[in-house]
Amino acid sequence: MKKNLTSFLIFLAPILLSAQADNFYSTDKIQEIRIQFEADNWKYLLDSLRFNGEELLSGVVSINGATAMEDAGVRYRDGRSFTPSGKRNGIYIDLGENNFGDYKVLDLSSALRDPSLVREVLASEIARTYFDAPKANYAKVFINDEYYGLFVNKEAVSAGYLKRVFGNNNGALLMPQSDPSEVVPAGCNKKVYGSLQNEAADACIENNWISIQGDLSPVTTLAKALMGGGQTQVTAALDVDAALWMLAFNNVLVNLSSYTGQYANNYYLYQTENGSISPILGNLNLAFGSFKNTGEGASDLSTPALLTLNPSLHRGNEQRPLISALLNEELYYKQYLANMRLILVEWVLSGKLENRAKALQSLLAEARQEDGGQYYTAEEFGQSLEETIGRRSRIPGLVAFMNRRASFLQGTEVYTLLPPEVSKVEVEGRERFSSTQLDEFRIHAKVDGYPKNVYLYYRFTGQADFQVTSMLDDGNHYDKEAGDTVFGAAVKPSAGEQGIEYYFMVENAKPVSYSPTHYNFERYSTTLREVNK
Repeated sequence: MKKNLTSFLIFLAPILLSAQADNFYSTDKIQEIRIQFEADNWKYLLDSLRFNGEELLSGVVSINGATAMEDAGVRYRDGRSFTPSGKRNGIYIDLGENNFGDYKVLDLSSALRDPSLVREVLASEIARTYFDAPKANYAKVFINDEYYGLFVNKEAVSAGYLKRVFGNNNGALLMPQSDPSEVVPAGCNKKVYGSLQNEAADACIENNWISIQGDLSPVTTLAKALMGGGQTQVTAALDVDAALWMLAFNNVLVNLSSYTGQYANNYYLYQTENGSISPILGNLNLAFGSFKNTGEGASDLSTPALLTLNPSLHRGNEQRPLISALLNEELYYKQYLANMRLILVEWVLSGKLENRAKALQSLLAEARQEDGGQYYTAEEFGQSLEETIGRRSRIPGLVAFMNRRASFLQGTEVYTLLPPEVSKVEVEGRERFSSTQLDEFRIHAKVDGYPKNVYLYYRFTGQADFQVTSMLDDGNHYDKEAGDTVFGAAVKPSAGEQGIEYYFMVENAKPVSYSPTHYNFERYSTTLREVNK
């Protein structure tokens, strides 16, 4: 009996571990990470390793009480928050041969320059409402059984993330230099950073970019397409939808430690199996106005200038081709404004951002109080959502800042231009008593708000790219009567394909809108079996 119980527990352990890993970035509780080093002078050793390359200090790691994972490697996290002999330096953990679900890397940020402690986690939640982005929550870290501190637990952009989002992790993964040098190789332009300006020389690209895996050729491919390749080349090289969401997000949230800001860095490029290059958000700890430079001037912006950041920032700036090349295309600009509007309405004007910020602070308050190494006082933590903190950095109160930002955006084209609206989405079924089976999907929808163009995006299998076709209101495309603002289209699957998922983008003279609103994660669907009932 005892042998059978032992065998059952051994069988059950990987299942329990996988279930824990699936919830590892959930924000309904604080995670617990324990690190055990053999050496008592581990702080000195980690300091030394931080100054001398990329070596890791061996340790044993356990997560939420799970089986201890041996042979893990630990070092202090890259970035300017590192302080020799500091009480709570950020930590990077490589689990080595171990796996925690799909995760092999843990990234624990000390949240420097965020007295609220919610910027990274809240910004991640907002982003993931609309497009794929790394997750984030909180973790209490213990080292050699002593409480080391409360950290932001960021999902690393590594194999686990790539597999989850893209279905594979084999493509090139690149990022701009995190600490760009002002000294450039001979023949290279200064202050290019990760802006994707087209530079032919390998030395210029290598000066500004890091390859995490694969070579740097996607940088050249994308830069050439953006700087003179034309719209066809841009759409072939770039996941335009992902880029437009990232840029809209950066502008609404004044996330200037990003492509939109001074160094055009703190993001990733991943080239998928079909060759398309997708941008991925980097660290979000300095969102909501904590980093203050757009790169258009030498000085940081004042808080009033940040609050009134132009939605069209860099649209005419050829030194920011990812922005200028996309936003100078009329339809892309409309999509970008629609994305900004949706974030503004759903998160800020609704009060959801304020409520979520307060809920996150409530969740972590006790663990934060127990952490003696925090950068800010308990009083500053309590004031950080409404008041500016710090005499030098002047970090805006997150909620007050975003409410004032929203007031400004309400007076711009982001909000004043009313988008069209989709209603009464239907798929025509087989006529009653008809013996003829339908072999196509006849889709129609009513669109109000002076529609100019209606586009149907669809695919027949779950992993295929979406195709697009125009929908018409001429009475000949299963759209009822001509001119009744019901638009229709018919799409026919190939042999063997039985289902469809789809969404709409509708355009009037100024803005666009989508249906379903969160089309990257929620779509309409049906099957031939359903329409032939």
